[in-house]
Amino acid sequence: MKKLGVVITDGVGFRNFILSDFLVEAEKSFDEVVILSCLPAEIYLEHITNSRIIELTVFEENFQTWFFRKAKEVSHLKLHEKNNFGIQDNLRANKTKSKSARGFATRFIFKITSFLHSENWIQKFNSLQQKSFKNNAVTIDYKTILEKENFSLLFFTHQRPPFIAPLVYQAEQLKIKTATFIFSWDNLASKGRMAANFDYYLVWSDLMKTELQQFYFKVKENNIEVVGTPQFESYVLDRYKVSKEEFISKFNINPNFITICFSCGDISTSRNDELYIETIANAIQEFKIQDVNLIIRTSPAEDPIRFQSFVKKFPFIKWNYPNWKLSREGHQEAWSQRIPSVEDVKDLRSLLEYSDLNINMLSTMSLDFIQFDKPVINTVFGNAENGLYDDQRFLNYAHIKKIVDSKATKIVKNQEELITSINLYLENSNLDSYHRKELLQLQVSKPLVNTGKRIAETLLKWV
Repeated sequence: MKKLGVVITDGVGFRNFILSDFLVEAEKSFDEVVILSCLPAEIYLEHITNSRIIELTVFEENFQTWFFRKAKEVSHLKLHEKNNFGIQDNLRANKTKSKSARGFATRFIFKITSFLHSENWIQKFNSLQQKSFKNNAVTIDYKTILEKENFSLLFFTHQRPPFIAPLVYQAEQLKIKTATFIFSWDNLASKGRMAANFDYYLVWSDLMKTELQQFYFKVKENNIEVVGTPQFESYVLDRYKVSKEEFISKFNINPNFITICFSCGDISTSRNDELYIETIANAIQEFKIQDVNLIIRTSPAEDPIRFQSFVKKFPFIKWNYPNWKLSREGHQEAWSQRIPSVEDVKDLRSLLEYSDLNINMLSTMSLDFIQFDKPVINTVFGNAENGLYDDQRFLNYAHIKKIVDSKATKIVKNQEELITSINLYLENSNLDSYHRKELLQLQVSKPLVNTGKRIAETLLKWV
């Protein structure tokens, strides 16, 4: 009997693997599929009929576990910091002057990892992390679940959350094969260490496969499969398509105008969004940009309260607040507990399909809009000298440099460049189309159609 366990860690994983075609295809391929959920079980009721749901007890790190995980992550960053600005920036962000216990411990970790950061030491820290939680009650509970279920393969839909480490550990002890999906386009080239070691890896592209082998050089090539990403699969599924008339009605926009969509990041990395929105809105009021609808989509990872004053200041702006519900209070990673609705998947797809131009601060949304061959402008006004949040530094990140080099989007560093680029694309939406298609092939090397089926069949191959 071939039995698959699917670990859903957060709301994005829910969207990617439950609201896509993946689960349906997995149920066809395997004799049984069981969802191991780090989200409340009740959120699946309207979406799953055949698979069982096991709601996992949330694992919370103690100080000792945190210490060895942190040592592992900082060691990984130090091992790969040479000639990698994104990792260097991540290292700087991890430094702290806090006088708390974790603050002192972080500074100590930075000292010892100055010389203890080889791959062997990373594995040593990983082993010490596992020893620190192996007798934890939640870890033992995970063992009971895995022994009872007897999975052929345990599939983790995200490789980074620290709270999955005990589950991977118990799978290792019970000789259960594990596979993971690399969650996002930037995870390998600029982020810290994965939560654990896995037997198999699913990646978006040939580029990501190369990056995985670069940063995790002990992973064998035969254990990596390029499958694309289910993150975009809903864009080719009929059940999420809405008509242009429905789109116009939903957002109450002028059907005779061109539509600009500005998509926000969350405040942790996209702090200048208010400036960008105000710049565009003022340009519209001053007729520097004419005959356009402006829709703002806020980030599903945060409350949009920081934009509240703009609702009154610019009444012509239409707002799309993503319909993601917070499913659980008090979680150590609260953003992960926000769950997307079917309505929001439809809203997002319609924005991508029927907007004429997207503007964002170097987010993955660039790829979303490029799926529909829509022009994209990336706003980065801030630098180290002008007093704004320094978002221009992201241009030196490895995954962002590929966007810059591709010439698939317009990178704008001031108000004049932004307004000029908007009008340029409004006059000729086909401008840079060739480069957009090239970038898409680089970042997502497989077609969107049958992504879920491709992933399910690959997992079956590894059983």
